[in-house]
Parts: sequence; C-alpha cells; structure tokens
Amino acid sequence: MSTSPEEITVYEEVRARPEFAELRRRFRSFVFPVTVAFLVWYLLYVVLSGWARGFMGQQVVGSINVALIFGLLQFVSTFGLAYWYARYAGSKLDPLAERLREEAGR
Repeated sequence: MSTSPEEITVYEEVRARPEFAELRRRFRSFVFPVTVAFLVWYLLYVVLSGWARGFMGQQVVGSINVALIFGLLQFVSTFGLAYWYARYAGSKLDPLAERLREEAGR
C-alpha cells in the first residue's frame, strides 16, 4: 500500500470506502454458505456411491436407479446455483459495484 496521498491508487481509494466493504460482505455472505452447501451435497453423492451401494443401486423406475437420479440432480443443482447467483449478483452486487465504479471514475 502507498504511504503518501499522491501515490494512492484508484483501487486503494475504492477499497477504503465503506461501500466496498459492504460489497465484499454481500458477496461473501452468499458465496461461502452456498459453496459449503454444494460441496456437502456433492460429497454426499460421492460417499453414498462408495459406501451405500445397495441404496444407490435401488431401481426407481425401470433401469433408472437412485445413483442416476442423484447424478442428474448434480447437474440440475449446478445450473440452479449459477442461475441463483446471477440473480443475486444482478440485484445485490452489481448496483453497488456500478456505483463504486462511477464514483471512482475520476
């Protein structure tokens, strides 16, 4: 970080603003819990596939078993989370980031 006022970069100026701290707080309050939840969901699938073969191999309809349904739900949840994040960012993060960008545009 720079020490004299004439050496302060735009990033350092923006980073010192309370709005930037709020932006980081909003981002982290969404991303960290959702990441943990998704990793738990993914690891549940892996663990069940390795240690609960009887359960995962149960036929649900025809030749479709529980493992196949869980595997497909991994894709569905991935796209669902991407959509959820895009909506969250569009409503909570982007307006604040745009305001910071405009104010920093000397």
